[in-house]
Amino acid sequence: MAETAGCSKKSLMLIRNRLRRRRQLISSSSKGTSNSCYYRSTTRSRPVSSRRLIRMKVRRLQKLVPGGKGLQPDRLFLETANYILHLKFQVNVLQTLSNMYKL
Repeated sequence: MAETAGCSKKSLMLIRNRLRRRRQLISSSSKGTSNSCYYRSTTRSRPVSSRRLIRMKVRRLQKLVPGGKGLQPDRLFLETANYILHLKFQVNVLQTLSNMYKL
């Protein structure tokens, strides 16, 4: 009787553990006492501290913004804002050119 409805004991245990973690996450977030966030990776969700999650997001932003790898977060945010304005300007220029030439 190791197989129940096509599931092995091992897969049933995995499902139970996932449900237990999900319930714990829901109960801790509803209480507002959670000190950690969940970061969804491609393989599985795992608890990550808030500071680490912020560091991960800053690193990702550093990779997106040209020249952002060596910048401190405060300077990185300023450069990000400038980069967004630059991209908006480029979009406006391209839209204007497209309208002029009816592309």
